[in-house]
Amino acid sequence: MGLATPRAAITALGRYVPERVLTNADLEKIVDTSDEWIRTRTGSATSELAARAARMALEKRGIGADELDLIVVGTVTPDTLFPATACVVQDKIQARKAWAFDISAACSGFTYALTVGAQFIASGAHRKVLVIGADVMSTIIDYQDRTTCVLFGDGAGAVLLEPSTDDTGIIDFYNEVDGSGGCYLIMPAGGSARPASHETVDQRMHYVRQDGPHVFKYAVRKFAEASQTVLQRNGLSAADIDLYVAHQANARIIDASRERLGLPEEKVIKNIERYGNTTAATIPLALGTALDEGRLRKGHLVVLTSVGAGLTVGSVLLRWSGVPW
Repeated sequence: MGLATPRAAITALGRYVPERVLTNADLEKIVDTSDEWIRTRTGSATSELAARAARMALEKRGIGADELDLIVVGTVTPDTLFPATACVVQDKIQARKAWAFDISAACSGFTYALTVGAQFIASGAHRKVLVIGADVMSTIIDYQDRTTCVLFGDGAGAVLLEPSTDDTGIIDFYNEVDGSGGCYLIMPAGGSARPASHETVDQRMHYVRQDGPHVFKYAVRKFAEASQTVLQRNGLSAADIDLYVAHQANARIIDASRERLGLPEEKVIKNIERYGNTTAATIPLALGTALDEGRLRKGHLVVLTSVGAGLTVGSVLLRWSGVPW
């Protein structure tokens, strides 16, 4: 079902990425690495990146953190298993009146969090909800595994949701899960099934493991299917889209899904070459890139689409509200 009125509108956007960049040249030099080498070249805790993105969004909107009702953080790299990273962010930005929680949907973390946050606006329960996608993937990437270490990055993006005052805002959403595919993209240890031990550390089970070919095929198919679902049930087609913002998994997946939808290059955002796959942060970072390039304006019809570990699928259809930038 679509969202009830009032629609939730994105009224501000903030982002943050670490100042240090891990280049291809750096990666080419890695044979034997060290924790110190990685930490000095990558980001800090997820809550810190998320808080910086949050502050930027609030500053753009011109409001204080004490006006927030709720903070939802999508992440698979929480500072700690508990408390939730959203609680840490709430304290860091001093959002004293807001409650907060995390959502774990991997690369679909932002679309899931956005969908959840929008419900509190649509129901009338809240008027200001901060949705953040943030991950520090450098902390769970095996730098001896070239199939994953060259793909992922660190970053955070935040959007403020408020009731729309016109016909802009979130129109519809579609989510699904194929739990049988969870084995294809996983961090095997660190949870209750396999608590940390000498064995799990020695076997490098606290890092991301991925069956690349399987995830690739699934993502290409589901990016297109999920996008078509939200369009068709709202009487729209791909030709009506002004901007397609897919999770930045890799350029080939985005290109393949674009071709399936029949979209021209100029309607697609790609910035993976700049940030890598920042998991839950890729879509808000891509929205920021679209704003930087002047490709996103008020009234534009936008589709956000993601596939992540789970396997999770998320797509959001919205009409851009226009934000201070």
